[in-house]
Amino acid sequence: MDLENTAARLGVPVEQVERVHRLAGDRPAAPLPAKADAPALLDRLGVRPDDAAEVMAGWPDPGSPLWTEELRWLLDRSTALVRADLGGHDWLPPGPELPRARGLAWRHLYVYAYLALVGDARTYHRDHGIADAVSWATLADLGRNLAIDRRMRGEGWPVMQSWLTLHSRGGVYELGRLQHHRGGSTIGLHIPDSGPLTPQAVDASLDEARAFFPRHFSDEEYAEFSCGSWLLDPQLLEYLPADSNIVRFQQRFELEPYAEPEGIDADVEVLRFVFRTLTTPLDELPRRTVLQRAVVDHLRAGRHWRWRSGRFPIQP
Repeated sequence: MDLENTAARLGVPVEQVERVHRLAGDRPAAPLPAKADAPALLDRLGVRPDDAAEVMAGWPDPGSPLWTEELRWLLDRSTALVRADLGGHDWLPPGPELPRARGLAWRHLYVYAYLALVGDARTYHRDHGIADAVSWATLADLGRNLAIDRRMRGEGWPVMQSWLTLHSRGGVYELGRLQHHRGGSTIGLHIPDSGPLTPQAVDASLDEARAFFPRHFSDEEYAEFSCGSWLLDPQLLEYLPADSNIVRFQQRFELEPYAEPEGIDADVEVLRFVFRTLTTPLDELPRRTVLQRAVVDHLRAGRHWRWRSGRFPIQP
């Protein structure tokens, strides 16, 4: 494969194609599930009918005119790249960000990669004694993220394609209300878009994690939960009532000293999660909730949100 030509045809920097080639090496790719089995699998992964219809319409059938040689190469090598890090828990882009408007194969290439890797993820889960209910709940984050991307008119996916490699490799587990990210010295907490962040739901999720990780990853030791998020920004206390779910979530953490995070714009992340848009003018954003009004008023005043990190002991 001529990597420079492949990069040119994909419309991406050659360095990104070289990275995929280097990390994937000569490892075998993960095979796609049978097309006949795909609708049931997509349903199991929480993919909505409108997104599932697109995925099926762009399926990488042999000889499909939608799938050029370079796209098939990237699909093959991206699954090999992720497979090579099975059990890993660091951030791992599966490949370059593609010009998704060019067609369904371009739009959903990393969705097909995810589907191809479900078998590996499920095997990894079974090898660690993880229940099917937790396995499928975790992997169904695909459907949630596709729905978010559709709502954001395609603005959401570039971050999500890397985020979802954590699920494929066994790095993240959805236990009740929170997602728990293993690795390093702490269990990282992520807050999916799945309903109110009530103290009771958070407590139940934390209790589940306290039993889950010693049982299934007994060779790993964790003393603290951690989180990095705009939700931990103390500036929110200026706007939200003291008994709000976000404030009570904040109160669990001891914040680390503020440092400008590399590669994260907190204003962008707030807009992404609160409004699911990055392009709507501030004056046109909805103001239905206290949080929505707080976000807009803060930014209109020329102020900025901050991405804060904090932690608290696993044992209460």
